[in-house]
Amino acid sequence: MYRFLLSRQWVILTLVGLVLIPVMIKLGFWQYHRHEHRVAQNQLIADNLHATPVPVTDLTAPGRPLPRADMWHRVTATGTYDTKHEVVVRQRTAADQQTIGYYVLTPLVLGQGPRKGATVLVNRGWIASGNDLTRFPDVPAAPTGEVTVTGRMMADETTENSGIKDKPGLPERQVMLINSARQAEALHRPVLGGYVEQTAPKPSGGKPEPVPEPDHDSIGPHMAYAVQWWLFAAAVPVGWFVLVRRERKDRLAAAANAAEAAGDGGGDGSGGDDDGGDGKSTGTAESTPGEPLTRTVASSE
Repeated sequence: MYRFLLSRQWVILTLVGLVLIPVMIKLGFWQYHRHEHRVAQNQLIADNLHATPVPVTDLTAPGRPLPRADMWHRVTATGTYDTKHEVVVRQRTAADQQTIGYYVLTPLVLGQGPRKGATVLVNRGWIASGNDLTRFPDVPAAPTGEVTVTGRMMADETTENSGIKDKPGLPERQVMLINSARQAEALHRPVLGGYVEQTAPKPSGGKPEPVPEPDHDSIGPHMAYAVQWWLFAAAVPVGWFVLVRRERKDRLAAAANAAEAAGDGGGDGSGGDDDGGDGKSTGTAESTPGEPLTRTVASSE
């Protein structure tokens, strides 16, 4: 009764199910690995944010990419701001994640340590863009004299790792990406790889607005997606079995109805007279009314 599984329709349905199962399992593991990556990154961010600050020169040097393990690590840098070469970074959002404005990027010339005289880029925070995007905005003044900045160490931005397109022809002293190599070319002097996202001291009047620390509590929906894909994979054979049982049940019901209909049709016109149905009497001939039923006996006379 399962010969219907060899039909074209059921062969195609079975093959589709066999393909979907491993694909869904693989998608589940892909989401699970993304969940593991998110958990590991959250742990790295939390550890580095709570680590004891170290001199910026301990983690980076001119032309040296910042290792991922050192991202968000707290650092200190002591020097003097070079406000003459200050730039703003376009199309950046405020802490509310909605308002578009600028990051203020100011070079800090180190005044002590093994890299004395080198420059490190400091993201001092966010400001509103204003109405005229073609001119350099009004930027809150940086502290004068020697200052000590504490912040989070960040890697250079590129289009590949940030998704931000580096547009040419921008107004003077405006950039799209925070990139130490680009600023080293503009400044014509060594610039430490990466940049510092300032957390202290707090700016006077709250401007520029400090960049909030990255979210390291949320794990995202990846684990839930992984479980969903695996449930889908498990549902495929279950659904296939249910469909097979339903198909078999429907075919058995159809066969039973057909057999019943055939039995009812075979009994039509089979009835007849009790005497054989040929319309002829097999008994004694009927007598004429009024005549006695007698048997003629030959006279012995």
